[in-house]
Amino acid sequence: MSEDDEILQILLDQYLVTQEQVDQAAENHSGHSKLEALLLDGVIEPRDKHKAKAAKEGLSFADLTDAATVEKLRSLHTEVPGEIARRHRILPLQQTDHGLQVAIGDALNFDAFDSVPFLLKKEVEFLYADPELVETLLAEIFPLQDSLLAAGTEEEKESGTSDDDASVIKLVQEFLEKAQEMRASDIHLEPVEEGFRVRFRIDGELELFRLLPKMLQSAVISRLKIMTETMSIDEKRVPQDGRIQCKVRGKDLDLRVSTVPTSQGESIVMRLLDQSTLSITLPDLGFMSDDQEYFRGLIKMADGIILVTGPTGSGKTTTLYACLSEINNESRKIITVEDPIEYVMPGVNQVHVKADIGMTFARALRSILRQAPNVIMIGEIRDLETAGIAINASLTGHLVLSTLHTNDAPSAIARLIDIGVKPFLVSSAVRAVMAQRLCRKLCACKEPATLTEAEIATLRLDPEQLGSATFYKPKGCERCRFTGYRGRLGIFEIFKVDDEMRQMINRMGDGGDRSEQVSTVQLRKRAREQGMRTLREDGFQKVFAGLTTFDEVLAVTMGDSE
Repeated sequence: MSEDDEILQILLDQYLVTQEQVDQAAENHSGHSKLEALLLDGVIEPRDKHKAKAAKEGLSFADLTDAATVEKLRSLHTEVPGEIARRHRILPLQQTDHGLQVAIGDALNFDAFDSVPFLLKKEVEFLYADPELVETLLAEIFPLQDSLLAAGTEEEKESGTSDDDASVIKLVQEFLEKAQEMRASDIHLEPVEEGFRVRFRIDGELELFRLLPKMLQSAVISRLKIMTETMSIDEKRVPQDGRIQCKVRGKDLDLRVSTVPTSQGESIVMRLLDQSTLSITLPDLGFMSDDQEYFRGLIKMADGIILVTGPTGSGKTTTLYACLSEINNESRKIITVEDPIEYVMPGVNQVHVKADIGMTFARALRSILRQAPNVIMIGEIRDLETAGIAINASLTGHLVLSTLHTNDAPSAIARLIDIGVKPFLVSSAVRAVMAQRLCRKLCACKEPATLTEAEIATLRLDPEQLGSATFYKPKGCERCRFTGYRGRLGIFEIFKVDDEMRQMINRMGDGGDRSEQVSTVQLRKRAREQGMRTLREDGFQKVFAGLTTFDEVLAVTMGDSE
């Protein structure tokens, strides 16, 4: 049963609609779901739908169309820091005897359910509300910067009522300049019911820049497509990809552009490709000294596979480029296979995967092996064919660097076996796996903080081990836009494959005596016994060093198992 069907059943059970009304609406609006048909016929209002959705998810409902509720919400905006409200998409509704009621537009936002009570240090009751109203009020009450969301100049107002090309060009140039100035990694342009939303991802967090009038949506999208010189303005039904290279305030700006059709129109995401990434070295990534020296030794080996794992946006590509920068010299031939090539690296042969013409990862790899490289970097191992060629290359005298999408380091071993690689080949080829995440760095304006006994207990810290460590909390200044954070650093978990680990890996998979088979849990347990720091433990080391906060580390290691 679909979600719409479940909500419809709740409406029927609560006698808010009758079966006759459902049948009549469905007949009037064929091609729509029955729930959509009821809305189109005016039998129910959006409020009824969202109230039923709240009941479905076991949450109370917050009616954000009620003027009194919204007025109280405005008066309580100081109860939740804007950064937390924007990150977790919540609105403070009402103080209670034990804590706070908040509205949330995503009933499956388990990260918010877990993190917000800890971050606010109080009990929090979550009420479900209309997601679009939550976003509208968030933009109004918790703006990124009041000055950025002000009404604007008369010229900007005119651009909202005119399709004048010059005004649209100026508007696009403005948010490109602001994105560069604010160190954004991505620009998100999203059509929503109330307008055309522009958001920036800054230090990993999405923050609203401006809500443009709906009438500007088509003109802005067309302008960006024209700037790529390859994307079709007329094609709005299928996803498109392109690239923009332009000058902003005298500096070269390189953007990777992706469009996807949605029910409200085309959505665009633009990744700002920062060429300074090419100058990042291993020390810049944020390694502790012992991990840095070990990893530096790994990438100077003559053969074997080194894997970097983590979710999208965890900095895997940056780490690979830092590795190549470390070992790139006249005595080594380095070839990369990427989809797409994000940065052009001097002295490195880079191959662009183009699956639509048959240039897949596997085909590219077969070809480059005939080029006799010393080092091969593969953007991502996605299938058995690519994995098999990579392993064969590593076993015949090549160093292979690549990435996998797994949550922790030991799971990469199981992932390779799951896609069909024999355990004995995995154990022979893989030298180490490094999982990583990115957390925000404290700005220089940070100020000392004292941990309470309750926080020490919650974090499961040993008071004796804390010693005389000084902890810091974010303060906020103009340089960090009053967030208290500026930039990001990596936290790492390095799984080393030694002789004992090879023997354990050989006993993974479906073959042999099941009683002797080894699981990922056992691999992880043994790695911990041998001294592997988990992602969270490595993060805590950086908290002790005054680089970040416990809140940041906890937020990016929510799934970390001890």
